[in-house]
Amino acid sequence: MTSATDARQLPAAVRLIATDLDGTLLRDDKSVSERTIAALADAEEAGIEVFFVTGRPARWMDAVSEHVHGHGLAICANGAAVVDLRAGGKLLDVRPLERPTALAVVNALRAAAPGVTFAIETTTGFHHEPDYPPPYFYDPGTTVGSAEELLSEDASDPASAVIKLLVRHRELEPDAFLTLARTVAGEMASLTRSSPSSLLEVSGPGVSKASTLALCCAQRGISADEVVAFGDMPNDVDMLTWAGTSYAMGNAHPDVIAAASGRTAANNEDGVAIVIEQILRDLHARQ
Repeated sequence: MTSATDARQLPAAVRLIATDLDGTLLRDDKSVSERTIAALADAEEAGIEVFFVTGRPARWMDAVSEHVHGHGLAICANGAAVVDLRAGGKLLDVRPLERPTALAVVNALRAAAPGVTFAIETTTGFHHEPDYPPPYFYDPGTTVGSAEELLSEDASDPASAVIKLLVRHRELEPDAFLTLARTVAGEMASLTRSSPSSLLEVSGPGVSKASTLALCCAQRGISADEVVAFGDMPNDVDMLTWAGTSYAMGNAHPDVIAAASGRTAANNEDGVAIVIEQILRDLHARQ
């Protein structure tokens, strides 16, 4: 594995940078450093597109939306939604988790891991069970009830699609919980995690950061070999494997380090900016 400053690790032509947010582009205090802001702006000035690819829902994109210098595209909810940040988070595409499938996952995980609690992320809001820890943000559209009630077709807003099911357990170790969940529900849906706690994220079958990024790139005539990707947690593994060049952050999960083709500095040390600066130096040297 090569370091972020090894120019041989970078492709001759970089057309797109795909970066995770939390634990990757953002520092631990959720800020974006001045160095990173400058690197993003310089990349887009040089004609390199920047995609934010995150597990966050669109409404949590305020941390970076003001720093978008180009088209402002974000792939949110682990690939379930594509939004235009410059248009106020307008939904461009949704890859939903169908409610019957979500209910089947709920039933399987209740049986396999007693004590689980659920929340549902939709295109219009956030809903959770009474014992699920309430979110730290205020959402006036939040409703509380059992997962079965919240996922009921009768109780749903026809205009609201489920984009992610969230599953918490207070006792199971995070990686063991993910392994168990994939064993009992992996044929029904895509399961991953991005939190240090035992919190799983469930998307529709085949939906991931990688699959949606691949679709977006295909629409633009960009190949995987022309993409440089960054991440730190298991929900980034597929994206880092798909991209022609990929970097695990210095603070990354071991599975991410194993999947990436390179490694850069930690999120608090501007690891993404370090690589972008190298990309731009290489570009200018060839001109």
